[in-house]
Amino acid sequence: MQFKFDIYQRRFIQPLRTSHGIWQVREGIIISLSDEITGKVSQGEIAPLPWFGSETMTQALHFCQQLGATVAEADIAAIPDTLPACQFAFESALGNLSEDDQQNNNADLNYCYLLPAGEQALTTAQSLYNEQFPTTFKWKIGVYPLATEITILRQLVSSFPAQTKLRLDANGGLNLQQAKKLLEVTDNMPALEFIEQPLPGGNFDEMLALANDYSTLLALDESVANFNQLKAAHQQGWQGIFIIKAAIMGFPSRLRQFCQDNYIDAVFSSVFETEIGRQAVLRLAKELSNHNRAIGFGVKHWFESKSD
Repeated sequence: MQFKFDIYQRRFIQPLRTSHGIWQVREGIIISLSDEITGKVSQGEIAPLPWFGSETMTQALHFCQQLGATVAEADIAAIPDTLPACQFAFESALGNLSEDDQQNNNADLNYCYLLPAGEQALTTAQSLYNEQFPTTFKWKIGVYPLATEITILRQLVSSFPAQTKLRLDANGGLNLQQAKKLLEVTDNMPALEFIEQPLPGGNFDEMLALANDYSTLLALDESVANFNQLKAAHQQGWQGIFIIKAAIMGFPSRLRQFCQDNYIDAVFSSVFETEIGRQAVLRLAKELSNHNRAIGFGVKHWFESKSD
């Protein structure tokens, strides 16, 4: 197959603030594979998220540069686990080459819409509700003092229409004492669907204990950032929710097989891909995500162009 690639950069309308820091520009790589016999061209997207444990942009770029102008299926199969975003992009593009052209129909997918940290969540939620009528929101926490965030949380929940759900995403930004204090509040909030990763990724036993001690559902995110972590958490008995960032999870065929072989409460989530990566993940989400939960792809409003 003929191979080429291009770097892209997309600036957020406003910086995305999480407990990992401030993110201003999403950059990645669009790859193109051309079948030398049929002439068919397929694209994939490398969208690294190094603070979640994927390769860096520099490492992904170096991998693409050393491939040269052609690539074989064996080269794709040999991409190491240290390059999970590359694995996802190349196998997705390869799979598209062998499939019949078909229009993706994702109209029936329910999206969870991401809110900014802090008080701005209140106005953003109202704006999104007026435009999109979402049933589920996700709010970034672990950014400001917990007492401040709990005050805003109460305001958010009280402002929601009936049946609207809220997820909290701490990105591992709370300590055990803070997590317990938050859970004491959310246990009395019917609108609270679950909390993503209240504790840092290495605190699996503490996460298990919290899940057993409180009624609020918990989800693993940073703790299952790669495929091996996903398998390990399942084997260690996690009965809660798994947030699946497929674009940095490695080969999609491997993820699909795991989800088919093991029932997990999976919620697929975006890493702010372009439409190329987004469509590849949505195909998996439609097949494998828990259809009773909205998927984490209500993120287009974070970029200047609402069409990408």
